[in-house]
Amino acid sequence: MRDRFRDLEAPSASRKKDVVLMATVSSFEGLQPPTRSELRQFAELFTPLFQASSDEARRQAVAALSQCAQIPAAVALFVGCQPIDIAAPFLTSSPAIDDETLVTIARTQGSAHMKAIVSRNALSPRVIDALVGLRQAEQRLAAPVDVEAPNTVSPEPPASTSLEEVEAAARRTNEEEMRNRIRELARHVSRPEADRLGLRNLSPIQAALLVRFARNREAALFAKALADGLSASRWLAERIMLDISGQQLATTLISLGIDFLDAVFVLEKLYPHLAEPQHGVTRAWMVLDGLDPEECNARVEAWRRADNYTYLPEETETVHSAHEVPPARDRRIIGRTR
Repeated sequence: MRDRFRDLEAPSASRKKDVVLMATVSSFEGLQPPTRSELRQFAELFTPLFQASSDEARRQAVAALSQCAQIPAAVALFVGCQPIDIAAPFLTSSPAIDDETLVTIARTQGSAHMKAIVSRNALSPRVIDALVGLRQAEQRLAAPVDVEAPNTVSPEPPASTSLEEVEAAARRTNEEEMRNRIRELARHVSRPEADRLGLRNLSPIQAALLVRFARNREAALFAKALADGLSASRWLAERIMLDISGQQLATTLISLGIDFLDAVFVLEKLYPHLAEPQHGVTRAWMVLDGLDPEECNARVEAWRRADNYTYLPEETETVHSAHEVPPARDRRIIGRTR
């Protein structure tokens, strides 16, 4: 497979788009298993490159993707809906297609795609039920045309034309549903990073305070400001800062939506070893760049839930109030009762 990719790397100008597609797919093959950010990037790049390439390059790319254990769901649906001469190897052998995508392809495409899906080595009960239902529906549609009652006149051409129009309308409806699903998947994959609706965000003042305290290396004040931004206890903020690798603080800053350059500055000031240059950037930059925002959000929320379970300010205040010395008037009353 890789040798055939190299054959496409000819200096001809007409092959430049094919070469880019092949290089993209080859790079993705080397990333198995890919991260979420790599899946998102590949989904954004693959579709326009695929549409701009020749049929031969498309076949080679689809054959290569058929061997990948994990690909984006939007790409799997897009490839599976291609003409059968291109999509056949992908439908018959790809381990990366989930059941929902197989059912969608079977419902929206023709019988050739269904046959390719049937020839897979393993099918789940859900896919088998869907294929059987589609086959029975096809038989019901074909029955009035193929079977004729005795002593009746053969159906006239207008009736056959009407049935064809109904089938064409149903096919157009299925195609429109499939397009809408592809658009939804594409919007989900390419969600803008600036879209933080429903997520915890630092206010501009809180972000400025974190940068200022990090610049002056005022760890105590930084921990207090970080706890305020997390709406958590100071104990959680201090525990995050105790990770000298900077990974936990980097995860927290990404989750809170702080500006990327401000986050790099904070890490470099609080952890001097992260200010060392590496591959043209600092180590702090590489730590932050390697984090996935969704994973950061989930991890920080888990920390906050654990903090809520373990840190109970009400109990602490109760303990302190029990040990407080009563006022003088109350001490006199206590002395009289004795």
